[in-house]
Amino acid sequence: MAHHDYMYVSAAETSLRDRVATMYNKMGTVHNGDRVEVLEKERRFVRVRTDGGQEGWIEERSLIPQDVYDGFQKLAQDNADTPVQAHGTTRAELNMHVTASRDAEHLYQLKDGEKVEVLRRATAEKNPPKPAKPAQSTTSPKKKGATTQPKAAATATPKPSTPPSTTPATTTATTPATTPATTPSAAALKPGEQPPPPPKPIMEDWYLVRSSSGHVGWVLLRMVDLDVPLDIAQYAEGQRIVAYFVLNNVEEDGKPQPQYLVLLNEPKDGLPYDYNQIRVFTRNRPKHRYETAYREHNLEGYLPVRVGHQDFGKEGDLPTFTIRKKNDAGQIVEATYKMNGPIVRRVLTPEEAAAEKAQHQAALANRMKEMSANHAQHPNQPPARKHKKKQ
Repeated sequence: MAHHDYMYVSAAETSLRDRVATMYNKMGTVHNGDRVEVLEKERRFVRVRTDGGQEGWIEERSLIPQDVYDGFQKLAQDNADTPVQAHGTTRAELNMHVTASRDAEHLYQLKDGEKVEVLRRATAEKNPPKPAKPAQSTTSPKKKGATTQPKAAATATPKPSTPPSTTPATTTATTPATTPATTPSAAALKPGEQPPPPPKPIMEDWYLVRSSSGHVGWVLLRMVDLDVPLDIAQYAEGQRIVAYFVLNNVEEDGKPQPQYLVLLNEPKDGLPYDYNQIRVFTRNRPKHRYETAYREHNLEGYLPVRVGHQDFGKEGDLPTFTIRKKNDAGQIVEATYKMNGPIVRRVLTPEEAAAEKAQHQAALANRMKEMSANHAQHPNQPPARKHKKKQ
């Protein structure tokens, strides 16, 4: 059975050449994401065959291998059920990366002004330290077909790997090691003086987005403008809107008006959590404006957030939203809220409802115990009576 080696076009568009030369004839055109079969390689060029049967030479830098393509497929599959956190528009032509890193492989491209769905957020180091290059051999290059002799020099022992970082999952960066050039020698330090700490790495935020064609990949957060209505964006108060959701619609002058849940964070990159504030905006229909119905500060919240509806019996079918946040014990837990008109309240879990009922019963028992003890000390004291209002 013949083995087929496939690669994929990562350039926006490129030509197939009839030969590897400065002057060549154009045999065809391939586009971003097209699959091609590799026939042979020469220097920095690859001869390929398209699915349509066209053959020609293409620069290798315009192609990515099968394993990178498989990485993008897995990324799309893993996030197929991830709820959309916001809708946005790209600021420029962007490459979609397989991981949240400038150095990560990229395949698909987004056009300037293209609409995308935001799925997740991550933060990574802008300029991570480069791995050390292997020492170059001092021997002269061998001719094709020559037998390579074993080297006498011993191979350097690899250094032990750095222990895993204790940073939250959303942070993908590591602190670069301090080089001897930036650390003062022990002789230059005064007695008892500590060397200065290494400079903090520059961090930048990324969005995992889904394009209109269904491709999923990571892009820089600052290159995506969220499509938040201006009536809501004006209440950001200098904070960064990370995500937004429509909870429901209300009728106003014969037109539906959406009511929103908005997630906000400090306007800087590199924070270990996705948002630290939630706000619910409801519509004041008589005054034709949005107002804050609920606000919660000082959170360590993490995407994704889920919105939906739930039947609450006498209250009816109400819009709900569930957030993920870190509790006092450092665990990430879910909290669900319901919105009844302009009122937003927490929905207690069965365990929380049982604990609240037990607490209420314990308080009532203590109150009855205090009343019994008071009556035992003062048996002749008549019980307090309620005064009837005069008619």
